[in-house]
Amino acid sequence: MAENGASTVIESDVRSAAVLEVAIEGRWFLSAGGERLHAIGELRFALASGTFTCIVGPSGCGKTTTLRTVLGLDTGFEGTVRLEHGVRTAAVFQEPRLLPWRSVEQNVRLALASEPSDASLDALFEELGLSAHRDLFPGELSLGLARRAALARAFALRPGLLVLDEPFVSLDEGTAMRLRGLLLDVWQARPTTVLMVTHDLDEAVQLADRVLVLGPAPATVQAQVAFDTPRERRDEAWRAEAVHRLRSVAQGLRKIDSVERN
Repeated sequence: MAENGASTVIESDVRSAAVLEVAIEGRWFLSAGGERLHAIGELRFALASGTFTCIVGPSGCGKTTTLRTVLGLDTGFEGTVRLEHGVRTAAVFQEPRLLPWRSVEQNVRLALASEPSDASLDALFEELGLSAHRDLFPGELSLGLARRAALARAFALRPGLLVLDEPFVSLDEGTAMRLRGLLLDVWQARPTTVLMVTHDLDEAVQLADRVLVLGPAPATVQAQVAFDTPRERRDEAWRAEAVHRLRSVAQGLRKIDSVERN
């Protein structure tokens, strides 16, 4: 059971370089036994328009709770979350969350209730490799295809902020690598600001402009790692070096680090 906090979720009319500004002062929960659990400490970060930010940290450190506050699904925190006025937000979770009695296309169109019913999804389905699967039901899809359908539903909204909670977890590495590539292709064709939680450091260095490293609960940003190398130059050797640097930061360094391959 959550205690009542003093949270404020704001759509701001004030022009700012940041699409999202998070200034959480604390989040506590009450356990079933009445124990007061401190999930998030003082947590502050901002996302510039068009950037791709990953959050990493140990299990149970508050990563998903942070995303839930950003999405407005958890309002029991103290502090503020400020979203640029008029920005559409879409989310992709660990489970695809597709309605089993609707086809892939019907699931995607559910997100487009305010759009014309004949709005074309052809280009999006082509980009995600779903053109041949649009009439299938979720039960007929592999987990990888179901994850693609969830991405299609999110991008169909043309969001200004896309929130991803470990969208490729539990996939084999080959499938996950292909989906990361697809995600980047669609993101570059349909630019948006991305905030993604992942437990996979290799995934973070492949995708992100910046990684926020959280410490053990109560979550705080202990370090930020920026990646300036263009993604087309992030080959296996670069990623191995970047993961090593990121792991060093995650294991205890308290500094802002920049990873760039000369």
